[in-house]
Order: sequence, then structure tokens, then C-alpha cells
Amino acid sequence: MRLSLNNAIKFKAKTPLLLHYLSFPPANITLAFRNVSTLSKATTLNLTLTRRTTSFLPSPFPRCAAAMATTACFEVKEQIELTETEKKIFDRLLNTLRHFSLQTQLRVAGGWVRDKLLGKECYDIDIALDNMLGSEFVDKVQEYLSCTGEVAQGLAVIPSNPEQSKHLETARMRLFDLWIDFVNLRCEDYSENSRIPTMKFGTAEEDAYRRDLTINSLFYNINTNSVEDFTKRGIEDLKFGRIVTPLPPKDTFLDDPLRVLRAIRFGARFGFTLDEELKKAAACEDVKTALAAKISRERIGTEIDLMISGNQPVKAIGHICDLTLFWVVFDLPPEVEPVVSEECYRLSAAYLDATWKLIQLIGCSSFDGEHRRLCLYSALFLPLRGATYKDRKARKIPAVNYIFRDSLKRKASDAETVINVHKSLEKFLSLIPSLLSNEDIQLTEVDWGREFFDVPFTSKLRVLTGFLLKEIKSFWRVALLMSTLLYPTDIDCTQDITDRHFQLDKRKDLFVSVENAIVKLGLEKVWDLKPLVNGKDIMNVLQLKVGGPLVREWQQKVLMWQLAHPSGTAEECLDWMMETHSKRVKME
Repeated sequence: MRLSLNNAIKFKAKTPLLLHYLSFPPANITLAFRNVSTLSKATTLNLTLTRRTTSFLPSPFPRCAAAMATTACFEVKEQIELTETEKKIFDRLLNTLRHFSLQTQLRVAGGWVRDKLLGKECYDIDIALDNMLGSEFVDKVQEYLSCTGEVAQGLAVIPSNPEQSKHLETARMRLFDLWIDFVNLRCEDYSENSRIPTMKFGTAEEDAYRRDLTINSLFYNINTNSVEDFTKRGIEDLKFGRIVTPLPPKDTFLDDPLRVLRAIRFGARFGFTLDEELKKAAACEDVKTALAAKISRERIGTEIDLMISGNQPVKAIGHICDLTLFWVVFDLPPEVEPVVSEECYRLSAAYLDATWKLIQLIGCSSFDGEHRRLCLYSALFLPLRGATYKDRKARKIPAVNYIFRDSLKRKASDAETVINVHKSLEKFLSLIPSLLSNEDIQLTEVDWGREFFDVPFTSKLRVLTGFLLKEIKSFWRVALLMSTLLYPTDIDCTQDITDRHFQLDKRKDLFVSVENAIVKLGLEKVWDLKPLVNGKDIMNVLQLKVGGPLVREWQQKVLMWQLAHPSGTAEECLDWMMETHSKRVKME
């Protein structure tokens, strides 16, 4: 693969030029960089990069950019501006303190403070208490509201679960249509051989240093109407866009390994730079082992889902790949067939990148939130679409099903949708040439089933396309987009996929052309097509007293007839049925 930089890039520095390539394909690569120059003269630089085993491959460019920056990269507000709803909520809480003469300091913690300082709205309010449990304070608020004639809209207590690194009991209350979480400020002590801490009340400063990231360690003190930065770098890291842990990153991650994924998610979401020491800690074997052992798969799956549904899914998965966390997160079942290459994750990342860019080119209006999310999952697991494993009953199950159901603990419908999209690709790819040319289609390459051989050639394209779209329903555009990445089929899609990214405009044109052909055939929502005749009509024609396999067989035939005759009537369909059935009886 050859890449070139056509424009001159000048580096005013005495240090050696550092080059970083995100995803190495499984072969030697020659990179040609034209017009790369120092201040003295321009040169042509050729490098041959050989893939080698490494535990961590940090990119130097973000660090250089952060080091050279002399001004803040992100605008941070001087003070927090409260909405009317937030003012009402905080007034009720302060009135509770006054009513019961409580000396408690109320602090909004974490993401709400971060987002408000960045000028973003946030409806996730977590309040930390300095001298009482969240459940105790919620009882006080409820009692106060009762005195004033108001009623809390909802109450809940979520117990701690130290075995899964959830060390705090959380009380929840719904006020003015917002759920508010209440926890106590905490300090954690670890014994030498235990991963489960002893919890005790802590100071605000102690609590801040136990947070996952400095940008999440900020407090908004409701009592004093002020922002508190106890790590003395939270606001600075916000301004300069840095993802840093308050304490040494390895200790922070071993304390709660889920923080690794949170750091990745926030870095991608805000476009912030991951600290170099943080990346080294995240990629170390101790942290990876702890992530797999200590954190429930549900919590891992939730973080991944937030990344895929977020504004920078490619960047997030890129971090996961760079930190060698891909197979920790997307754990495979034992004895997968065929064997999945260790380097397969690079291809997954490349497909995800291409899909994300194609969605932007095509237009997000073609993919709503759920379709976009499952489209990205389909791309991420595209290289695994042929991998299977055997369950306890020796049945072959797609490996993708295991990833969704066991590794990520996502809902069954997510797995079913992505697997159905993958299964449809072979058929979709066989239809694309005919959809582009509107010519007759041959059934020699794909097993469509014997019943389709009876369909007239002039109607076969519409019938086969209609049946395919009925299988995948509203996700047919997702399947089409995946197909455009694999088309034409005579090219090995695993070979030099990075080069194929330069042809995304052609892929977009292919998608639009096939999409228009399907719409022109009147099949855009074919799964909503109502049958012209029902089961009872079929039983009357066949002279049956009860239903069964024969009725289901004829329901398929009726659907074929409808697709082949889009203007046909129920009477015409019944006449065709009676004629066809009579011929069949005579032949038998």
C-alpha cells in the first residue's frame, strides 16, 4: 500500500520526525511521503514498516500538539448558569437543609459540572453529601416536601455491589421530572490483598482524587454557588482538552477498571487527548486482566453502546484497538471456526471507519439513531460474519451472537438484527448487478430455494428483491451499505482495505443507485405488503379443513405472485391459484 502527502509539511524542531500509522495490515508496508521537509531542504522519505508484536502503540501527534499549545483549546465558562428547573431543584434541597437545621454541604459532582462549564446542557445530576448517606438525605427531602404539600415523583435506592466495583449505595429521587442521584462523599481504603475497599466518609478533596478523571472531579457547591476544583487541574484539563486521572492511572484503573472505557469514551466524545501515562496503564496486562475479571459484562456493554451511539464511534474504537483492548471487550467464544486472526480487529476498525464516513456522505437522514447504531455494529463485526461456535447441543451458532449476548450482554434483538444483516449480504451482492442494469437475474451463485425457479424471468428481480427485503425489513439500507463495502465480490475485501477508503465516493454512488432502483420497483416498505388472499381463502381453494404446511407453502406462492404482479387483484390471484392447483392435481 502506498500513501503520499502531496503538500509540504514543515517541522520547526530539532527532534527527530516521528511517524505513526494507526492500523498495520498483516504485511510489510511501504509509505512514500513526498515533500516532507525540515527548514533546510525538502526530501522524499520512504519507509518500510514491518508488523511486529507490541503491547501498545502510542500516537505521538496528539501529545506533540498538546505540548506545543500555548493557549486553551476549548472554551470554558467562568461560572455555571442554572436553568429554571435546576434553580427549583436546588432551592428545594437548600430549604430542606434550613428546615432541619442540617450542616450538610450539597455538591453536584462529575459530568454535570463538566458539561455546564463547556456550555452544554446536562440532565444527569449527581449530588454528593459530606456527612450523611444519600438515602438519609432523600428521606429528609421527602419529609420536607410533605410539609409544603409537594410530593416527590419517585424514590429508589440502588445498593452497592463491591464484587462488581460498584462501591456506593445510591439513593434516587425524581424532582421536576428529573432523576437526582444522592451519594455520600467517600474515601476508600484497600487492604494489601483485597480489591474490595473499606468505605468511609471522606472530604470533598479525598472524593475528588478518587474520581476517574480530572475533568470529572469538579464540584458545584450548591450552598455557596461556586465551582470547586480540588485537584487543581480539572478546569485546566478542560481548557486544554486532556484526559488525565487525578491519581496515578494504573492505581485508578485497578481500583475500578471500567474507568479505562470511560476515559476512552470521554476522550472520543469531546475530542480530548488521552494522557500518555494513562494509555500505558490502560494497555498493561494487570489492568486488562482486572477489566475482564472485575467488571460485569453488562457495564462493559453499556460503555461500548454509548461509544457506538456517540458522536465519535470510530475514534473510540480506535483507542480500544490502540490500547490492545479489543479482544478483552469483544471476547470470543472458545473454539471458533474458522479460527479468527489476532489481527482481525484492524479490519473491524477499518470497516467501521468506512461505514461511518459513508453514512456522512449518504446523509444521516437515511439512518435514524437505531439504524445507525446497528449499522456500525454490523460493520464492526463484518469480518466475523462467517465465524461460528458450537453450543452445548452441538449446534452451530454465529460468533457475533456470543459477542452481543455474552461479551456485551446486549439485548437479543440487537444480535438477531446484525446476524440477519450479515446473512443477507450474499443475496444482496448477487442482486446488485441486476438492480443496476435492470436485467434478468440468474440463480446459479446463491441458494435462494427451489421455489424461486418457477418465477418468470421478467419478474424474478422484483420477486427476489422483495423476499430479501421482507427478511431484513427496515434494516435493508444497513444491509445495502454493508454490501457496498464488499462489492464487487471478485475482489478480496481483506486485502488493502485502507486503500479502498479513497473510493468512498464511488461506494456512495453505488448505494444511491441501488437504493433508487429498489424504490423504483416499489419495494421500499415491502414488508408492510398485505396479502391479497388470506389463509381461509387458500384453504377453500385447496379444499382443506385445517391449516398446515401446505397452507404456509401457498402463502409463499401467493406472495411471489403479488410481487410478480404488483397491479394484480385478489380475484386474479384466486384464479391463478385455482388454475395452478388444478394443474398440480392432474400431474399427481
